[in-house]
Amino acid sequence: MHIHILGICGTFMGSLAQLAKQLGHQVSGSDANVYPPMSTQLELAGIDLIEGFDPQQLQPAPDLIVVGNAMSRGNPCVEYMLDNGLAYTSGPQWLGDNILKDQHVLSVSGTHGKTTTSSMLAVILEHAGLKPGFLIGGVPLDFGLSARLSAGSAGYFVVEADEYDSAFFDKRSKFVHYHSNTLVMSNLEFDHGDIFDDLAAIQRQFHHLVRTLPSSGELIYPADNDNLQQVVDQGCWSHRQTFSEASVDSEGAEEPPDWRYKLLSADGSKFEITDAKNHSSLISWQHSGRHNVLNGIAAVMAASTVGVSLHKACEALCQFVGVKRRMEVIYQDDQVTVYDDFAHHPTAIVSTVEGLRAKVGSEQVIAIVEPRSATMKLGMHKVALSDAVAAADSAFWYRGPAVNWDLQAVASACAVPAIVCDNIDQLLASTLEKIEAQIEGSSGKSHVVVMSNGGFEGFHLRLVAALKVNRQ
Repeated sequence: MHIHILGICGTFMGSLAQLAKQLGHQVSGSDANVYPPMSTQLELAGIDLIEGFDPQQLQPAPDLIVVGNAMSRGNPCVEYMLDNGLAYTSGPQWLGDNILKDQHVLSVSGTHGKTTTSSMLAVILEHAGLKPGFLIGGVPLDFGLSARLSAGSAGYFVVEADEYDSAFFDKRSKFVHYHSNTLVMSNLEFDHGDIFDDLAAIQRQFHHLVRTLPSSGELIYPADNDNLQQVVDQGCWSHRQTFSEASVDSEGAEEPPDWRYKLLSADGSKFEITDAKNHSSLISWQHSGRHNVLNGIAAVMAASTVGVSLHKACEALCQFVGVKRRMEVIYQDDQVTVYDDFAHHPTAIVSTVEGLRAKVGSEQVIAIVEPRSATMKLGMHKVALSDAVAAADSAFWYRGPAVNWDLQAVASACAVPAIVCDNIDQLLASTLEKIEAQIEGSSGKSHVVVMSNGGFEGFHLRLVAALKVNRQ
């Protein structure tokens, strides 16, 4: 079958294209901007890429067109497809119908941590010899690729279950298509202000997801998350398992959590997990932050639903490398470390900066933020942004062309020194000046965390290149 994918260079659609190719289909696709790294991955997979949306790419007609959710009415290919009655579907629908319906699906949902938790879960299953398939909205460094088919006889598949809508013709969240057997709901906050009016609208979609879970399925979520509990209280017909931090309060609660965790170091680099049978195991790893501890226990719990022991799962997490663009170290010398992080929401920024602070102690932390997500570009989170960087020593805010609200007010309200930069050259010069002042003052190491869910106009690469020159 010839499958043509509109909007192929996004992480989800590019990963789906590779899965379709692995199934033996002829795969081609197009996008507005065909560029590395996804274009390189696709070309290496033997997938034909076309830049732009000239309808001639649909002549002769492919057997099926898979339409990415970035496509909308008015797109030349979309209009040609509809006018000529060509067969089409959404990416999530194709994934559910052609891959997931015959697998044991372990889905990871939530506002934050989906990519990291999915990666942890896939690593645990791999370590246990289950050879899972996966589709993850990032690149787990342990695998070096974002998607593959399952190779194990049991057919386990880990999928990052996104609440964003499926396509211009299907406004349901992607995750309702996934035939979940094990479902993790990590957390829930308001996000995606471009398609959701309020938190209740997102909770409605999450409850649609809960409704698709079979009675034999497993639902895993934190015991202390009111937003998720409200979803569950709307009706749940599956087995439920909850988790929380071990404490006197949780143990004395009317319904104590099934699983517990206990921090053994303030930065989260060591912690203990205790399961529902009161068995405990220790994790000591290179990661930090309470958010990663929560991701870890959720992944261990999900793995237990398919028979992976607590000890085996924790053993795998001790070796977990991480995910590209999730606190990924992209430059390091004896005085400066630069991290690339995907933080797309005030809560994610808080978790990232506080986790780094706990790890590095009194060493200088510089937070650099591009408000790039659809919700942040609309200014819907601006009230919370000032406090999000409080654990840093200083902050730089980048006002890109899509930010048309008062970012200076956010910087002025920060508890730490903060400035707004209107162009990448200014941001680069200011960042380098801040780093060099720290070095010249011999006042310890600097940790620079760059937070954006996009390419940041190449700022990461320019900063690394400049540091290499300066440090030499």
